[in-house]
Amino acid sequence: MNSKKDETKMLWWQPSLVLFGRLSSWIGGPIIVALFLGKWLDKKYSTEPKLFLLCVGVAFVVSTMGIVKDAREAMDRITNEANRAKKLKNKSEGDINREK
Repeated sequence: MNSKKDETKMLWWQPSLVLFGRLSSWIGGPIIVALFLGKWLDKKYSTEPKLFLLCVGVAFVVSTMGIVKDAREAMDRITNEANRAKKLKNKSEGDINREK
């Protein structure tokens, strides 16, 4: 018996949760990979802790770039939706003023 309108009301939080997950994965993913890769490279080449620190540094840069990219896309999407809503509001207000 739920209509489409009820479903969209229940899912208002979903985009923010998806964005949180994407940004969190940009933090955790590269760092976890760098930890294992750095330790393995240090054991293989006996260079402790140089390659480990290098891997963690590269992972930090990759994480930062990914977070900035995703955050910019999200901000652009939010701005576009706000502008679209503003245009629709102005258009509907113009229609109401013409009827008077």
